[in-house]
Amino acid sequence: MNPETEFCPNEACESSGRVGAGNIRVHDRKRRRYRCTDCGKTFSARQRTAMWWLKKPTEVFTVVVALMAHGCPIQAIVAAFGLDERTVNAWLKRAGVQCQAVHNHVVTGQPRDLGQVQADEIKAKVQGGSIWMALAMTVSTRLWLGGAVSPRRDSALIEDLIGQVRAMALCRPLLLAVDGLASYVKAFRHAFRSPWPTGRVGRPRLIPWPDMAIVQVVKHRGAATFTIHRRIAGGSAALVEHLIRASQAGGTINTAYIERLNATFRQRLGCLARRTRHLARQTATLSHGMYLVGSVYNFCTHHDSLRVKVHLQVGWRASHRWVQRTPAMAAGLTDHRWSIAELLAFKVPPPPFVPPRRRGRPPKLRPALTS
Repeated sequence: MNPETEFCPNEACESSGRVGAGNIRVHDRKRRRYRCTDCGKTFSARQRTAMWWLKKPTEVFTVVVALMAHGCPIQAIVAAFGLDERTVNAWLKRAGVQCQAVHNHVVTGQPRDLGQVQADEIKAKVQGGSIWMALAMTVSTRLWLGGAVSPRRDSALIEDLIGQVRAMALCRPLLLAVDGLASYVKAFRHAFRSPWPTGRVGRPRLIPWPDMAIVQVVKHRGAATFTIHRRIAGGSAALVEHLIRASQAGGTINTAYIERLNATFRQRLGCLARRTRHLARQTATLSHGMYLVGSVYNFCTHHDSLRVKVHLQVGWRASHRWVQRTPAMAAGLTDHRWSIAELLAFKVPPPPFVPPRRRGRPPKLRPALTS
């Protein structure tokens, strides 16, 4: 137990979320509990992780979550481990909440130059109907940026997804590639704007980003024909060509990268398969599965297209080796590939402490006594 790497999880404590502040002490080594000297509260070493209040062994929980993250049916897990189906569903929710917190802290909390972003939607089957899930990713690092779930494929779904992308984007040259849905263009133009201060009283005017391009890939399917129409909905052709060359080393306007990500999600989430009897009973179940699969894809999975060739010189003989990378490593978020146990045990710090607002009349200042 190392108290130097821990922080106080009490949100009412002034040292909440601060690592290395010197306020954490070991309280009970047998039960693995710490104590904060500022607020006097004790807490478990598993608090704010997916293992907190877990009744089963952590090894079994980690293996079950790894199987669910790679598309293993819940019925197979129940038959193999002798668990109750309700327990497995509860573990899926526990892992999904943990992965969503890690995603919001590590991925969303660090704005970066995105380069090229591709977005698309997937239609999933739920009990009693269907539901839509929208996803977005960066092309250069293959990083999954986030997703949104909605019963309808409307502007609210698209605005929710684009709002997540806007929260982590720096004002840099940006290419946005989507399909032919008209809601994307309007949402992009409305979200990617910055205030222009004029020094006057009131809300400043919002101006669009100068180097932003929007492209669409429209697919037309007929009885015996299939055509693809590529068009530029915003920006110049020279800017589009430059951003494509910088983010994907050439090529043409496409949405192939997000389509491959959709295939990964369809493979690992049973309710996303086109012809399946594996239906999600609740919308929250699909959301938890989305964050679990997306976080494992970002932090725990090597991507062959992201590997780097390293040249070695051993004496007089020159050789090379390939260094595998995950999307999070390519984006500079981590320095190694996380294991699923490390993902589930990652501690997300609470929000910074905000002192309560003092109510009532301010105290009167007493006059200083003069000698």
